[in-house]
Amino acid sequence: MRYKLLGRSGLRVSELCLGAMTFGEEWGWGASKEESRRIFEAFAEAGGNFIDSANYYTAGTSERFVGEFIASERRRFVVATKYTLNMRPDDPNAGGNHRKNMVHSLEESLKRLRTDYIDLYWVHAWDSMTPVEETMRALDDMVRAGKILYVGISDAPAWVVSRANTLAGLMGWSAFAGLQIPYSLIERTPERELLPMAKALDIAVTPWGILGGGVLTGKYKTGKPRPKDARYGSQEEWGNIYVTERNLRIAEEIERVAKEIGKTASQVAVAWVRQQPRGVVIPILGATKLAQLKDNLGCLEFSLSGDHLRRLDEASRIDLGFPLAFLEQVRRIVYGNTFPLIDDHRGA
Repeated sequence: MRYKLLGRSGLRVSELCLGAMTFGEEWGWGASKEESRRIFEAFAEAGGNFIDSANYYTAGTSERFVGEFIASERRRFVVATKYTLNMRPDDPNAGGNHRKNMVHSLEESLKRLRTDYIDLYWVHAWDSMTPVEETMRALDDMVRAGKILYVGISDAPAWVVSRANTLAGLMGWSAFAGLQIPYSLIERTPERELLPMAKALDIAVTPWGILGGGVLTGKYKTGKPRPKDARYGSQEEWGNIYVTERNLRIAEEIERVAKEIGKTASQVAVAWVRQQPRGVVIPILGATKLAQLKDNLGCLEFSLSGDHLRRLDEASRIDLGFPLAFLEQVRRIVYGNTFPLIDDHRGA
């Protein structure tokens, strides 16, 4: 395991992140405490130090398990957790990005995690009702109080993140060092705005859903019965979202590449995310079984060739839409004939 800097910070995090959303069985799926511990220990033995959870995950069980597992070596691990999602649906202030929810959520997470500080505190989802200045100032207050060290944001529009970090920079507040978004061979829409923004602002990206709800492992096949509809929150439902003819064709190309190089489809899918030239990208691994984690860790043992990357790109390419596609079309009349002669270190 190698390590990366978390955005515009000096914090060193492992090149893979362990997602703890699967820790606990309250949602009807997930890993037992014993299996969660085995998954955690295998990740740590491989050199992993970056653990991601949330107050909402498995009704708090995820944080409780993480807190117990890291207790003997707290300083070694970079612990990330989130707030925003409502854990008391009848209370209008029990969810959202506002200061009141942040303060209460943070205190509860600290108790469950058995720690007096959190390394990385995420805004879990953008709340359009809360002014961005309230969220950023409140986060900075928590940093100054020593309760959190770094801040990040998950599942938000690029314009929101840009505005928040610009404001933080002008006011001397803590800016977002991390961005958590879905990104995989079947979910490439972040390439339109979010990933270019993150690279330009030096924000580390921690993609979730890198196996597309299991579709990219090859578990679903074209021409075979699809999984039945499942209740909200189940693992199968997340898979159902991604089971389309397009995505199954992408999965088939992944399997062909995997067979050619003697790797599993999961390893190829994770390797593709790791090798994207889009700044600092740290995939989140989620597993309900130890064997799944060990398989995913195998992505560290190889690199995809240029030809394999090209084939996977062609199989999964999306239309970037306006303005990116338009700007590509007018590039020559913007830059003139000298474009190929200009060394652009910013990677435009």
